Amino acid sequence: MTAMLNALSFCAAIVAAGTASAAELSLAANTTGKNVNFIREQLAIFEKQTGHKVSLVTMPPSSSEQFSQYRLWLAAGNKDVDVYQTDVVWAPQLADQFVDLSEAAKDVVGQHFPSIIASQTVNGRLVALPAFTDAPALFYRKDLLEKYGKAPPKTWDELATTAKEIQEKERAAGQADLWGYVFQGNAYEGLTCNALEWVKSSGGGQIVEPDGTISINNEKAAAAIDRIKGWVGTISPQGVLAYQEEESRGVWQTGNAVFMRNWPYAYALGNGDDSAVKGKFAVTPLPTATDGDQPSSTLGGWNVAVSKYSDDQEAAIALAKFLSSAEVQKRRAIELSNLPTIAALYDDAEVAKAQPFMPAWKPIFESAVPRPSAVTKVKYNEVSAKFWNAVHNSLSGNGTAAENLELLEVELTEMKGDSW
Repeated sequence: MTAMLNALSFCAAIVAAGTASAAELSLAANTTGKNVNFIREQLAIFEKQTGHKVSLVTMPPSSSEQFSQYRLWLAAGNKDVDVYQTDVVWAPQLADQFVDLSEAAKDVVGQHFPSIIASQTVNGRLVALPAFTDAPALFYRKDLLEKYGKAPPKTWDELATTAKEIQEKERAAGQADLWGYVFQGNAYEGLTCNALEWVKSSGGGQIVEPDGTISINNEKAAAAIDRIKGWVGTISPQGVLAYQEEESRGVWQTGNAVFMRNWPYAYALGNGDDSAVKGKFAVTPLPTATDGDQPSSTLGGWNVAVSKYSDDQEAAIALAKFLSSAEVQKRRAIELSNLPTIAALYDDAEVAKAQPFMPAWKPIFESAVPRPSAVTKVKYNEVSAKFWNAVHNSLSGNGTAAENLELLEVELTEMKGDSW
């Protein structure tokens, strides 16, 4: 009842704000999965409640391309976009271009996980409000594992062994297009996420440590990357080196993969009526190198930030608060299987009924590994690009992992200089 009253008072507040002077706003957001349709539906609700009008600027699904475009617009002082949907790692790099939301959001920040609010706080300024959090898991075909008497793998080697056996037997039985494992191997931010998981879960560190130390050039990190290289063309298609999230999901959802690494959004889509794997899969934490290593899922998530160049900042802040609100996050969880950043929603009966996997996902993201954006600050995007290129070269056979990580260490050391 309290939550309902809070929701009603929030809606009343933004209605009051809207009737004062209707604004024409613009929101930039990505196009992964069903995100665009969902946002359009929410914007229609916001428009009805406030009288404001909001146009949607759709961005490419690649977060790297999206970041590049945002940086160009913001550097130019673009007034055409008022609110930006932002990746969790962009806060330190774009902070100076966004409005400080600390005062405007002081009534709601306590609802969110503190670590996520902290990730969007730069030099004491809250530069974005969380819309949903993210941490990937291992999707597996429970029907195929049961058929062959296999348990969900705990280690990367177990995954490879199980994937190879099921792939070979199913192909022999006539399913010629089946692959053992699909992931995101394209040279972009998604490969940084995948490779960070391989390295961290193998005891190889996290590229740049929280104290600023460059740690990536080590034997465990090289071995982790070499392990995956051996899968390309064997249990993973050669084309995986060009896959992003949607290409991986396409193979998986047509029933042509035993395992897939992907984000929670793929869960709801995989159980859609048009999915060949509906009701046939489950999720488990990503594997580790040995039983003694910790599972490592890269912390993801998306937020909403208000441009300091907006001519309608008050209305834009109202939109940001709406898109990060408990009501919208609940609908996101139910319809898109996006993970809420509001703790109370994990105990919501309607969310649990619609997405029974979600409460089990909470510990996966609570122990997730952050990319080194906080420590490398404005240099993160370049750090990440150099890392994913080193990994992609290794997976493609352009130099060994050891050689490429040694070169990467030299490049990062030069980039760091005296300090990050």
